[in-house]
Amino acid sequence: MALGGGWSSAWDAKSPALACARSMSSRLKNALLPARGFAPHNEICAVESAACEAERKGAAMTTDLRISRRDAKRLQRDSGEAFAGRLRAWTASLAVGVAIGAAGGVSGCATSNEPGGASVNASGAPSGAPSGDVYGDAAGHAFVTDAFASTYRRVEAPPTLIRGGLVIDGTGQEFPEADVLIVDGRIAGLGPGLDAPDGALVIDAAGRFVTPGIIDAHSHLGVYPSPSIEATSDGNEATQPNTAEVWAEHSVWPMDPGFSRAVAGGVTALHVLPGSANLFGGRGVTLRPVLGARTTQEMKFLDAPQSLKMACGENPARVYGSRNTSPASDMANVAGWRQSFAQAQEYRRAWDEYFAALAEGGEEAPTPPDRNLEMETLAAVLNGELTVQWHCYRADEMVTALEVAREFGFQVSAFHHAVEAYKIADILAERGVCAALWADWWGFKLEAYDGIRENIPFVDAAGGCAIVHSDSEVGIQRLNQEAAKAMSDGRRAGLDISRARAWTWLSLNPARALGIEAETGSLELGKAGDVVVWSADPFSVYARADLVFMDGALAYDRAVSEAPASDFELGQSHGERP
Repeated sequence: MALGGGWSSAWDAKSPALACARSMSSRLKNALLPARGFAPHNEICAVESAACEAERKGAAMTTDLRISRRDAKRLQRDSGEAFAGRLRAWTASLAVGVAIGAAGGVSGCATSNEPGGASVNASGAPSGAPSGDVYGDAAGHAFVTDAFASTYRRVEAPPTLIRGGLVIDGTGQEFPEADVLIVDGRIAGLGPGLDAPDGALVIDAAGRFVTPGIIDAHSHLGVYPSPSIEATSDGNEATQPNTAEVWAEHSVWPMDPGFSRAVAGGVTALHVLPGSANLFGGRGVTLRPVLGARTTQEMKFLDAPQSLKMACGENPARVYGSRNTSPASDMANVAGWRQSFAQAQEYRRAWDEYFAALAEGGEEAPTPPDRNLEMETLAAVLNGELTVQWHCYRADEMVTALEVAREFGFQVSAFHHAVEAYKIADILAERGVCAALWADWWGFKLEAYDGIRENIPFVDAAGGCAIVHSDSEVGIQRLNQEAAKAMSDGRRAGLDISRARAWTWLSLNPARALGIEAETGSLELGKAGDVVVWSADPFSVYARADLVFMDGALAYDRAVSEAPASDFELGQSHGERP
C-alpha cells in the first residue's frame, strides 16, 4: 500500500483513531502482540484502534488480556475484514466495563490532548500523583509506574520533501522515483509528484535510496560505552541470578561516543539491554540516539514499553556454577525462572486483593503489601506491561522457554542471538515470537556452535519475524551490511528475497518486537519521520548514510560534518577535524 499524492491510504495522519492507537497503553499493546504475526500491518492498526477506543471510553481491560494459541490459529486462517471483525469481537469480549470516571480514560490511552479525556499516567494513576507509587484498580492494577519518565522532545523542523529517490518503505514494498513528505515530524505523504508545502526543505534524492531509520533491537551502548574500561562497564549486575529490579537506563552514559557513530550508520532508535549473566537481568529501555543529550531521560523513546531481559543456557549456569551456587545447570535455570514467576503470581495476587478490598470500602483502609521492585518487574511481565527479550541460543532451550511462558501466561517478544532459530522457525512463527539474530556470528562457544548463515532468511521464509541485531558498538554502525549478508545467503540457498523484504529485518520487525511499530519502523502515513537518505543501494558496502532524520528533524548530514562529538570527546585531538 503506497501512500500520498499518487496512491490512496486507509489511514489519515490526523485521524483520532491512529492517534489513539499510538497512545495505547503498553499493557494492551503487548496483549495484542501474538496477533501481529497473522495479519498485514494496516489491519492490525484497525484492530488496535478499536481496542484502544474501548480503553479510552472507560473499559478496564482484564489482567489476563491475551490471545490464546487456539484463537491465534483461528485468526491465522482469516484475512481482511474477516480477521478484523473476529479480533474486534474478541477485544470487545475482554472489556469488563469498569468505569474510570465520567471523563473516561485508563492506562494512558486518553491523554490531555483529547477533548474531555482525563489525563492519566502510564500506570493508570491520575496525573500529578507522586512518581513511583503503584496505582491500579480491582480489575487489574498496573505495575509500570511513571518514575523516570521520558523528557524527550522532538526538535522542531520545517516540512521536508525528499524528492525522486528509490523508496523502500519498510513494509516490504519498493517505489522507484518516489517522494517522501514529512510534516510536523510525521510522514505526510509517499508517492510520485508530491507538492512541497510553503517553507519546505526540498532534497533532491535522484539516484539515491530512501528508507526508514534502522532500529537496533539489541544494543549495549551507554551501559558498555567507549572507552571500554572497568569504570564504565555497567551492563551486568552479576551478583545474584535474579536482578529483575535493576533498570539498564540507570547505567546508560549519555556521552557514549557510540551514539553518534550509530546515527551515522542510519540508526534512529535502539533498545539497550542489561547483559546476560543472570536468569533475570533487569529492565531494558528503548532510546532515541539524541546527540548531546544530558540525561538518559532525554533519550527515552516516548511511550515505548520497557522490557525484561532474560537469559538461558550457558551464561547463568557458568557464572553461578563457578561460584558453587545455583543455577549451575540448565535444569536449575528453568527451576529459577519458574520459582520466580510463581512468587510474582503471589505478589500480584496480594496487590489485587488489596485493591479489591480498597474498592469495597469500609471503616478501616486495608494495608497495602510491601513494595518489592524485583517482583514488581515480574508481575509487570505477567500483566503484559513489559516486553520479554530472551537471550537464548539453542532450539530446544527456546522451546522450553516458550513452555515456561505458556505456564505463566505471558508472551515472549523475541529470542536474541538464537543461532538455532532456523530449526524451530515454524514454532516461532506460530507463537508470534521474533528472532533477533546475527548474520554470521556463531561458533564462539558450544551453544553457539550449530549456526548457519541462512538463519535470518530461513526464519523469515517460515513466516516469522526475523530481525538483524548488533549486540556490538561496531556492528551497530553497519547493520545495513549485516542485512545484506543475510539476504545474499538466503538467495544463494534458493530463496527469493527482495531488498524491500530484507529491510523489514532492520525496521518494522524490530519495531514490532519492541512494541513501537505503531510509531515507527516504516514510512506509512502518520508515523514518525525517521528517514535515511543513502548515497547508494543500502545493501552495498559502498553505501553511506547521507542524511538521517529523526522525528522529522535532520540529525546527521554527512556532507556538512561528521556527527557531533559527545562532551567526552570535546577537546580530544583524535576527534578534531583538519
